[in-house]
Amino acid sequence: MARIADLKVISRASVLHYKSGAARNLRQIGEELGVANVVEGSVQRAANRVRVNAQLVDARTDRHVWGQTYDRDLADVFAIQSEIAKTIADQLQAKLSPREEDAIQRSPTSDISAFDLYTRAKDILLRTAFVGKAHLLEAVDLLNQAVARDPSFFDAYCQLAYAHDALYFFGLDHTSARLALAEAALQAASRLRPDAGETHLARGRNLYWAYGDYDGALAELEVARQTLPNDARTFKLTGLIQRRQGHWEESTRNFERAVELNPRDIETLVLNVAGNYSLLRRYAEAKQWLARVLAFEPNDAFTKVWLASVDLDWKADTLPLHQTIDSIRATNPAPAPNIAHWWLGCTLAERDAAAAKDALIALGEEPINFPTDNVLFNRPFAEGVIARMTKDAEKARSAFTAARAEQEKIVQAQPNYGPALCVLGLIDAALGRKEEALREGRRAVELLPVEKDSMNGAAMVKYLAMIAAWVGDKDLACEQLASIIRRPSRPAL
Repeated sequence: MARIADLKVISRASVLHYKSGAARNLRQIGEELGVANVVEGSVQRAANRVRVNAQLVDARTDRHVWGQTYDRDLADVFAIQSEIAKTIADQLQAKLSPREEDAIQRSPTSDISAFDLYTRAKDILLRTAFVGKAHLLEAVDLLNQAVARDPSFFDAYCQLAYAHDALYFFGLDHTSARLALAEAALQAASRLRPDAGETHLARGRNLYWAYGDYDGALAELEVARQTLPNDARTFKLTGLIQRRQGHWEESTRNFERAVELNPRDIETLVLNVAGNYSLLRRYAEAKQWLARVLAFEPNDAFTKVWLASVDLDWKADTLPLHQTIDSIRATNPAPAPNIAHWWLGCTLAERDAAAAKDALIALGEEPINFPTDNVLFNRPFAEGVIARMTKDAEKARSAFTAARAEQEKIVQAQPNYGPALCVLGLIDAALGRKEEALREGRRAVELLPVEKDSMNGAAMVKYLAMIAAWVGDKDLACEQLASIIRRPSRPAL
């Protein structure tokens, strides 16, 4: 149904928040989602049979518009889905183009087992915020199994391209080999359905994440939007690209448009909309958007931490973040890694070495990823920073030496990746290797200039300033900070 331009269809991710079996006020749900009609139903499976109940309700009046029960073989489940979509479109008097009718009728795969593998992988990829290398590789494995069972499984190839691109873009495997795997998955999708909106969406993401080709990516997303009119991802990706280009107002508008189609997408609300306002230093507006998330998801720890962190960026006040993390840990002593990243950042800002060690333990083997910078630090680097805080020069040097050995391997594997180089520069600065540190920091800025990437480019400049400060070049540090002080960016911890 989301493919029908004549309808406004809310994303599945937002609807999943309304749990089945619980008493639900459809009028309230309609108001919260900004829709006039609600489709609800249930699916029961027994062996190779499936029963699907579906009904259409006018949310404004609670009037039952249509309903039907389907008892079929499990193999017919996708045909049932098509019938329901077509019937609801008819009931709402939506006009379908031939392309839209064809899209509704097409089954994703004839292999139920392949579809199950695909669904499990997609659930992993839909997780809020930073997924992590292990989970991405798990999704890749599931999707490879799916396409092995059904080599014509178009949607699986699109998700496979996404997973490979994510591994490359987030610096988890920024290598030509990973890029080739992403391209192979994308080519497979293109051969199957070259004109599909999902193909253009996947190509647009690939051009953005893998090549930094912003104009090419935006052109692909514009084509994708013609056949995916209700897909929030096209607006979200457009906003992400415009942010990299430094077009902050346009970026924010597209994120807000994505939220209209997916109003309970916490990632977009927190990282993108509120994130933009924070980077623009419009902190009061950032807080308003974060409060909006907590209004419908009051126990979401990720959003609570982001809201508390605004005062750290705005007023250099660590207390709200400190108290929020303590409150979360009181109910969950082993916080999720994305919370532990914030905990570590807060302890470093407070120069609390003992708490920093606890936060580092909570992170486990996860690379350290301070939010919005897209720069990954290894564990020995953090250990070195903590040792410096306690004036243990010998332990700090040992930790930074170990950190350098790890980071040098990463840089050798991906020598033209700015974020990896800037980390090596910081490590060399800590080891007193002044010339190498400055060369690496400057090279990172050259590889990822602010003019090319308004987000990560500013981070490279920030870390060059830190390198300069650590090696005692105060003039260079101040010069670099002055160059980005008026640009949207997060302060360095």
